[in-house]
Amino acid sequence: MKVCVVGGGIAGLSTAWALCKSGNQVTLIEQGPLPNPLAASGDEHRMIRRGYGSADGYARIISEAFAAWEEMWRDLGRSHLARRGVLAMSQNPGDDGEKFREGYDRMGEAYELYEPKDAARRYPFLDPATIRYAYFTKAGGALLCQRIAADLARWLGEKGAALKLNAKVTAIDATKGQVRLADGSHVTADQIIVAAGAWVLRLIPELARRLKLYRTALAYLTPPADLAAAWADAPAILDIGGKAEAYMLPPVDGTGLKVGAGVHKRPADDPDANRMPVSGEGDTLRKLLSPPLARIEDYSVARVVTCAYTFTADEKFLSFRKDRALVVSACSGHGYKFGAAVGRRVAEAIQTGDDAGLLAWLRAEA
Repeated sequence: MKVCVVGGGIAGLSTAWALCKSGNQVTLIEQGPLPNPLAASGDEHRMIRRGYGSADGYARIISEAFAAWEEMWRDLGRSHLARRGVLAMSQNPGDDGEKFREGYDRMGEAYELYEPKDAARRYPFLDPATIRYAYFTKAGGALLCQRIAADLARWLGEKGAALKLNAKVTAIDATKGQVRLADGSHVTADQIIVAAGAWVLRLIPELARRLKLYRTALAYLTPPADLAAAWADAPAILDIGGKAEAYMLPPVDGTGLKVGAGVHKRPADDPDANRMPVSGEGDTLRKLLSPPLARIEDYSVARVVTCAYTFTADEKFLSFRKDRALVVSACSGHGYKFGAAVGRRVAEAIQTGDDAGLLAWLRAEA
């Protein structure tokens, strides 16, 4: 079968990977380079973890995601998962840090629970006076996104996939199975997978009633010198507690100390607009970390990157069939960790025609 994949983020790359493994003729089109720094999948690292708060469906299927990544590492010949484990903490009763712990309890996930002073001894960047408790689980860590994209591109080329990079798609004719490019050329396929991330609404505008676009930013910080070693060995931080919806990824194998926060996202109309950081944006993110980080004034902002995401109202994955085109949209900024498993499931649905089964899995309802 001839399949054209539009979008070289983790969903598109993983789908191309799974399709090639099952013997299909694959063309992948990406509007930028691989990895694309403007894409949500183009950042240095992203978290994978088992904690999902109240979203028990995704907590159940994350095991499949871990297994799919292991399959990918075997194909690539090396792992791009830094197995640091995952830390979280609670500042106030009922905050997200506590909800994630309750989710662990419902799923029977083992964790180590720390009193505030014990947590600060283990992780000296924490202020024990500002937390109720912290907890650590071994499962998870940091996925090295840029290295995953580069290795998948190499692997796809070796397997005979056609990679059209820096090639902008201007239109999709789902009835004819035709993808039109800005240079006037086109690609015809039996099936089209649209995994265009924040740019999907330009190609499939009718999805605007189901997807909303947001712009957010991530900051890379430089910790004080005396805490650099603690951060170099730190786990990923799932949630800092409180109201910020903030998470952190430690410096891993040349990556930086990254922070993001759910409260920082803003509605957007154009994924290419406002992509330069605004003045003070990094400091805004930095200050969200105190509490529970101690001495936040001693951290400096190294750089800020912006991201654009599509969100569904219920923050679940979305798939949508339109004639020969199958659209897959990520899980509201949380989809990267499922990337390898999504690719396998989409490839399976393309070959079996089970769109309903795919949607049920993507929504964690199966």
